[in-house]
Amino acid sequence: MKTLKHWTLTQSDKHHVELTVDGEHRLCLYVLEHGMFRVLVKRRGELALNRTWSIAPQNDVPWEGRERESVAGFSLPGFTLEETPERLVIATDKLRVTVHQPLWLEWHYRDEAGDWQFLTADRRTSAYLLNAHGDGVAHYQHRQKTDRFYGLGEKAGPLERTGKRYEMRNLDAMGYNAASTDPLYKHIPFTITRRDDVSFGLFYDNLSSCWLDLGNEIDNYHQPYRRWQAEAGDIDYYLFVGPRVLDVTKTFVRLTGKTFFGPKWSLGYSGSTMHYTDAPDAQNQLMNFIRLCEEHAIPCDSFQLSSGYTSINNKRYVFNWNYDKVPQPKAMSGAFHEAGLKLAANIKPCLLQDHPRYHEVANKGLFIRDSESDAPERSSFWDDEGSHLDFTNPAAIAWWQEGVTTQLLEMGIDSTWNDNNEYEVWDGEARCHGFGSPIAIKHIRPVMPLLMMRASMEAQQRFAPEKRPYLISRSGCAGMQRYVQTWSGDNRTNWDTLRYNIRMGVGMSLSGLYNVGHDVGGFSGDKPDAELFVRWVQNGVMHPRFTIHSWNDDQTVNEPWMYPAATPAIRAAIELRYRLLPYLYTLLWQAHADDEPMLRPTFLDHEHDPQTFAECDEFMLGRDLLVASVVEPGQRERKLWLPDNAAGWYDFYTGAWYSGGQWVTLNAPLETLPLLVRAGAGLPLSSRLHHVDAQRDDQRALTLFPLKGAGEASGQLFEDDGESWGYKEGNALWVNWRMKCSADEIHLTLSATGDYRPAWRELHVTLPPGETRRLVINGEETDAWAL
Repeated sequence: MKTLKHWTLTQSDKHHVELTVDGEHRLCLYVLEHGMFRVLVKRRGELALNRTWSIAPQNDVPWEGRERESVAGFSLPGFTLEETPERLVIATDKLRVTVHQPLWLEWHYRDEAGDWQFLTADRRTSAYLLNAHGDGVAHYQHRQKTDRFYGLGEKAGPLERTGKRYEMRNLDAMGYNAASTDPLYKHIPFTITRRDDVSFGLFYDNLSSCWLDLGNEIDNYHQPYRRWQAEAGDIDYYLFVGPRVLDVTKTFVRLTGKTFFGPKWSLGYSGSTMHYTDAPDAQNQLMNFIRLCEEHAIPCDSFQLSSGYTSINNKRYVFNWNYDKVPQPKAMSGAFHEAGLKLAANIKPCLLQDHPRYHEVANKGLFIRDSESDAPERSSFWDDEGSHLDFTNPAAIAWWQEGVTTQLLEMGIDSTWNDNNEYEVWDGEARCHGFGSPIAIKHIRPVMPLLMMRASMEAQQRFAPEKRPYLISRSGCAGMQRYVQTWSGDNRTNWDTLRYNIRMGVGMSLSGLYNVGHDVGGFSGDKPDAELFVRWVQNGVMHPRFTIHSWNDDQTVNEPWMYPAATPAIRAAIELRYRLLPYLYTLLWQAHADDEPMLRPTFLDHEHDPQTFAECDEFMLGRDLLVASVVEPGQRERKLWLPDNAAGWYDFYTGAWYSGGQWVTLNAPLETLPLLVRAGAGLPLSSRLHHVDAQRDDQRALTLFPLKGAGEASGQLFEDDGESWGYKEGNALWVNWRMKCSADEIHLTLSATGDYRPAWRELHVTLPPGETRRLVINGEETDAWAL
């Protein structure tokens, strides 16, 4: 690659500065927010890809993508500009960049005292590189000894990424090792750099396969560095200052688009297995699931149909019902609906070469095209070869939406499960329609699943415009949170997967994917033993997505009742999930409205406590609930570090109080998931439900965990009908509470806004066992508040 070296100032305007580099390239430096700048390099003055689908600071992007040089949606605060022969200084009141000669950038931030402090810098030797005779690009930054790296979305191994090398190349990583396999399913080249005094985010808006080295590589000719290198495309990155990790994560979500607010039932238990739909009597197997849930008193809200319902022999054919297996799809979906369960159906964006409609789709030109002919590209897919639909072609989008509507929605299917959408098309020059401007697949591979899920969402919205849609997607890129819930793909059954899936989920959450979960029990491998299964379910119920899903190598099926002796523990864990649904639903609302992560590493709210940065198996669900999952066989006690806070922590079950900043050992019998609650919190709880039903959900409690001494705390409960768009017009309920504690009394002030009135009419307030202070609600000594 060729190093970019010498620059001259070409022009500037109110929002950006442009430099000419080595007489032929352009470096554009945009000032987007007080604490966010953007650096874009145009090779020979042109862009390899003039659009983006990830950047959405206000509204969603057009189907054909957002103009890459657009600054719409940013505040554009203006900047100061100072020039000398050797450097250029561009600054807002929060962030400053110095462009040095030869080319390298140095960044400073303004601290609380108003002084400029060093933030980061490019490597002084060879910071920006372009392949002179190809497409590759690279960017090197200097690496500080104190840098700690997080982010990168869905990655195996430790949550802290420091000293590792990673690749972004979407793969169908069936049976991956959760501690080491790389790459995986998603493409999110976003890092958070954390130091004791500041944090900053760095996002490369490049959709080609890329590598990120965060300290694994060492070169004697350069000082310590970090590297991002891409197969193709442009150097185009956004740098934004924290100061905290939480601030960086929230800024990244605001940059790439808000979390979609799905229906409440999407937070319930969702059953799934390859076994049922692969069976010759699939419809009977599926109908039996309803009966078994009732027989074993397992709450459930939905079932996900694996792709076996589309099979011909042993292969899968999207939008093809196997009527031998499922003779009456509408009757089957009707039975699920009568039981209060929704159905999601698996769909895949590749048509095998013997698909009944392959030639029809090929003749319409709806596939990605081979690079050396006008024929459809052919790639390996599901034990055969097939061709991938081109979602940059409006005609392909229309064909897909017609299939979603007629083959799924009109059959009574409620949701789409967008799967196997990694687009492993390794002919990098294969041509995509590009909405009229052809694009090589190497530039936009992760965009294809993004557009696939968007096409599915629009079909669902048109079919049921009064309801908020729910979708799932396995693959994607930054911005997929605008449309779907996701999960960590086809994991393998073992204790290590349980442990490292926790880190994968939190890593996705730090990277803007808040609505996540895992295949509980493990997807591939032999079935979990009873102890592992119980612990996996206990962990799974504390994630936004809770699904038991399997394709076990030993031909077994993971079901809540698979071990009769363990079924009571499984039932108790799922019932706990349903009791916590008001809390989970409020978290989903806050994720959408306030960009708050649902899953949180313990350090996210306790950065002052250095011990919280140590690798651990616990995590926060929201700001209030500390989940200490058991991830080792035979463990009946759980040792964990309580983050240092002024208020302390309560045992969720016993009400025992612990001060923060200490190690504690909790009892962890097989039937119990250790949980602690932050003192000062209030958890909204429901009574036991069979499934989400706004009309039957007629009891609500607020369990307070008061401050031990004097002080104040506050919180919120969100309620609506669980599925409509009414909240946009105020047809929802926001209950705000404030708790003021003294030595003798706990004063709770409650107020409500919004037009919605739920089935419950009183909010019952409870206190931990042993709490003797007088409870006063809105000035009256009572334990309930009438809505």
